[in-house]
Amino acid sequence: MGIGPGSALIIGIVALLIFGPKKLPELGKAMGSTLREFKNATKGLADDDDTKKVSESTKTEDK
Repeated sequence: MGIGPGSALIIGIVALLIFGPKKLPELGKAMGSTLREFKNATKGLADDDDTKKVSESTKTEDK
C-alpha cells in the first residue's frame, strides 16, 4: 500500500499552494540534505553494532 500517482499529484498541488513555487526547490534541497545526514548517522550506528558483535564473539571464542 503506497502513494499512487493521483495521491502524489494532489500532495504536490497542495504543497505548491502552501509554499509557493519559489520556496519548493529550497525545501526539497533541505529535505534531501537532512535525509542524507540521517542516513549517514544511522549507518554509523549500524557499523558500531557490527563492531560490537564481532568483538563480543571474539571474546567468547577466546575463553
